[in-house]
Amino acid sequence: MENISFEAGKKIYFSSDNHLGAPTFKESLPREKKFIAWLDFVKKDAAAIFLMGDLFDFWFEYKTVVPKGFTRTLGKLAELTDAGIPIYYFVGNHDLWMNGYFEEELNIPVYHKPQQLSINNKQFFIGHGDGLGPGDLGFKRMKKVFTNPLAKWFFRWLHPDLGVRLAQHLSVNNKIISGDADATFLGEDKEWLIQYCKRKLETDHYDYFIFGHRHLPLEIDLKERSKYINLGDWVQYFTYAVFDGNELKLETFSK
Repeated sequence: MENISFEAGKKIYFSSDNHLGAPTFKESLPREKKFIAWLDFVKKDAAAIFLMGDLFDFWFEYKTVVPKGFTRTLGKLAELTDAGIPIYYFVGNHDLWMNGYFEEELNIPVYHKPQQLSINNKQFFIGHGDGLGPGDLGFKRMKKVFTNPLAKWFFRWLHPDLGVRLAQHLSVNNKIISGDADATFLGEDKEWLIQYCKRKLETDHYDYFIFGHRHLPLEIDLKERSKYINLGDWVQYFTYAVFDGNELKLETFSK
């Protein structure tokens, strides 16, 4: 990923874990509308927007089909990129199966692994956060199945009406997939993403680590000049991070 610099008065925004479509499309619609309002709010001074995964509760790209719905969100993202605002997408554990649609239709690059980048001379390490560190063992096993080429090939042969319905049921009801199993703060010694960050700092310096996945808004000082940020979600907290070129902080969108 390229290094990013931007002029005074502009900002970089980070958001994660909207889970649009969960638990039903009807129930997630107010959250989707609130997210659209946030995109309208940040577009006035956004130098770039980072979407850090699980925008949808389920997303799978067949060769000629994508899941129905989310027209407001996709249209707004297209509007922003057409206006020249860069948007970067990092896949999460609910949307592992992106394969060109965002790049081709929305001009949004998609990243399947964490990235290191420099923003205004600050060093960032960013990703969704799933499968990193010493824990998350249940999901790590499940991810091997989800990303297996043979498993994806078999799933692609299911009719979309059946495949999407099955996946949505599992996404909402399986606690390993949904994240409901660990949506409480465990303490620094047991938070596997914090342990992962501390291990990374043993060999390299990063000013900020930014992740989603945990559904908890967290700001943890790792060292004097290094901080771990978890972005929270757009299900319960409606939190996001903003970097003004000097400082990164969590905010809550309440409009």
